[in-house]
Amino acid sequence: MENVVLIIHLVLALLLIGVVLLQRSEGGGLGMGSGGGVVSNRGAATALAKLTWIFAACFIATSLTLTILAAREAGTGSVADQIGVPAAPEAEAPALPGGDLLPPASTDAPAAPPAAEN
Repeated sequence: MENVVLIIHLVLALLLIGVVLLQRSEGGGLGMGSGGGVVSNRGAATALAKLTWIFAACFIATSLTLTILAAREAGTGSVADQIGVPAAPEAEAPALPGGDLLPPASTDAPAAPPAAEN
């Protein structure tokens, strides 16, 4: 359930970004408001504005849904309650069939590498 809502949330975010970028700048803050652009008539601009509001409302709804789902799955305790908890004991290395932890050293191997001849 949470994965489905998360995917819908991500798709809505991408759609919202796309719709906002398609809208024509009316403020002229960057000095590019007077050109024809992709959307030049007022009817299409109001349709994009309505679509922006719909996507924004759905985005907020999925945000709240994800928050509620995450709160249900979270434990009732606080992270601060876990400070006094001792760490889990480390597992010992498994013993070899002979009962030793390490294999016996071979006696025919040299202790040090041979010296290099010049």
